[in-house]
Amino acid sequence: MNILVVEPGKRPYAKEISGELDSLQQTVGGYIQAIYPFDDPVALVCEEEALYHPEQEWNRPIKGYGVIKGTFFLCGLGEDDFTDLPQELTEKYTEFFRQAYDFVLVGNILMPIPLDD
Repeated sequence: MNILVVEPGKRPYAKEISGELDSLQQTVGGYIQAIYPFDDPVALVCEEEALYHPEQEWNRPIKGYGVIKGTFFLCGLGEDDFTDLPQELTEKYTEFFRQAYDFVLVGNILMPIPLDD
């Protein structure tokens, strides 16, 4: 299965995985959770308990969801399961997530600070 991996502080990159549950979990570092923040037929798959693990780094802000913590990936949506992320969506979301961030807590607000390219 072709996916787009987004790690904290890094540019996204395409990767091929088996698509089996263990490969999905290995990619995010734990139990998976899928969210659907975009109009395109894609799933953003992240580690479901990352927010509770202080060792996980903040990754990217997602409008309507807050900041995702830890590594996540995007994949396509089949009728009943995840599937390959089409090339045009890989390119689109590579650009969308190109900007990496560091995060600073200001009062009770987590502020994203863009990292240099």
